[in-house]
Amino acid sequence: MTEFWLISAPGDKTCQQTWDKMMAATTRTNNLSTNHKFNIPDLKVGTLDVLVGLSDELAKLDSFVEGVVKKVAQYMADVLEDSRDKVQENLLANGVDLVTYITRFQWDMAKYPIKQSLKNISEIISKQVTQIDNDLKTRASAYNNLKGNLQNLERKNAGSLLTRSLADIVKKDDFVLDSEYLITLLVVVPKTGYSDWQKAYETLAEMVVPRSSHLLFEDSDSGLFSVTLFRKAIDDFKHKARENKFTVRDFQYNEEEMKADKEEMTRLSTDKKKQFGPLVRWLKVNFSEAFIAWIHIKALRVFVESVLSLNILSLKSAMDIPGLNLSQQEYYPYVYYKIDCNLLDFKV
Repeated sequence: MTEFWLISAPGDKTCQQTWDKMMAATTRTNNLSTNHKFNIPDLKVGTLDVLVGLSDELAKLDSFVEGVVKKVAQYMADVLEDSRDKVQENLLANGVDLVTYITRFQWDMAKYPIKQSLKNISEIISKQVTQIDNDLKTRASAYNNLKGNLQNLERKNAGSLLTRSLADIVKKDDFVLDSEYLITLLVVVPKTGYSDWQKAYETLAEMVVPRSSHLLFEDSDSGLFSVTLFRKAIDDFKHKARENKFTVRDFQYNEEEMKADKEEMTRLSTDKKKQFGPLVRWLKVNFSEAFIAWIHIKALRVFVESVLSLNILSLKSAMDIPGLNLSQQEYYPYVYYKIDCNLLDFKV
C-alpha cells in the first residue's frame, strides 16, 4: 500500500510558484514522487498559546485515531476469515479507495465546520472516534463469543476418534439400551490392530457377549468398534483393553443430550450468519468514518504546525519566549506528516 507525505512549505510570491518549484525538484528531474495538491481550508487560527497546546493534543489524537482505524481494518479481515483477500475492497473512504480519497481530499464542511475553533473540531473528532472504538469493542466481544462457542462445538465433532464427539457417528441401533445387566462400550482401535482386536476382545474380560463387536466408523488412523458385555465386567474390560492399546471411550448414548448439542450448533451457526452481514456493514461504514477523521486530523496538524512554524521563525529573530528557548533550537520553514496506508498486519 502507498505511503504519503503531507508537506506544507511557505509560499514564494504565490503558492503556485512553490508548487512548481517542488514539482521541478521531485518529479521532473529525478522522479522521486508523484505529487498532488492537498486542499486545507482557512481555519480559525487562535492565539499562539492555544496553538502550542493544541499541537501536543493533536499528536496524541493522531496516534489514537490511527490505532482505531487499524483495529477496525484488522477486525474486518478477522471477520471475513477465508475471504480476507477481499478486505481491501471493503476498506473504502466515502465510497472510494484510500489513495483516491487522499489525493482528492476535500475538507468535510458538514462534519467539521470551519467556523468552529480548531480545539472544537479536534474535540468533535475525538468524541466521534472514541464512540467508534467503544462500539467496536462491544460488537467484537459479542461476535467473538458467538464464534468461539461455535468453534468449540465444531472442534468436538472433528479430529481424532480418541477425542472427538461421537454423537454424530453412532445411532440408537448400535447400543443395548435400558438393560439392567448388559451395556455397550465404544472402543477406538488402531487400524494396524484390527486383527488383534477381533482375536482378543471376547477374552479381555469375562462375560463379554460373543460376536457382539461391530465396526461403526473409521478415520485415517483408527476405527470405532462397539462391544457388548455385562456391566459387572466393565472395569476389568477397560483395564485389559488399555494393556492391549485399545482405548475405551467414555460415552453414554443419550438422545436428549445429543439432540440438544445439535440444536445448539445449528442455533450458533444461524446466529453467526445473521450477525455477519450487519457486522461487516458496520465495519465498512465506521472504517470510512474513522479513516476520514484521521485524514482530517492530519490536515489539522499540518495547518497548526505551519502557523506555528511561521510564527516561531518570525519571533525567533526578534525575541525569545521564556521556557521555549527559541534561540537555542533549530527550526525549518516547512512541515510534513506521513500517512502510512498499510493498515493490516498481513499482506493480501
